[in-house]
Amino acid sequence: MAHFAQLDDTTNRILQVIVVNNAVLLDDDDVEQESLGKTFCEETFGGRWVQTSYNGSFRVNFATIGGEYDAQRDVFIPPMPNDGESYYLDTNTWQWVLIEGEE
Repeated sequence: MAHFAQLDDTTNRILQVIVVNNAVLLDDDDVEQESLGKTFCEETFGGRWVQTSYNGSFRVNFATIGGEYDAQRDVFIPPMPNDGESYYLDTNTWQWVLIEGEE
């Protein structure tokens, strides 16, 4: 199954993640095309959609609600933890890392 993330129109925040049957993505040569899945999602649900990979094989991270899609870098960034501690974004993993000594 393929997964697609719906993006907010102005901020690229992830609003929801849905599962789409792989058959929707197949072109006439039985090759999966992200564009076919995006079109399906847009016509069915409206909004803007980007495919995400559950195992992180592309776009680095699986899209999570409240996270962000960085179109320039073509990566999904999870939401920053909101537990009162300080974090930085590791641009190798695109994960939030706790700043040591900021407890």
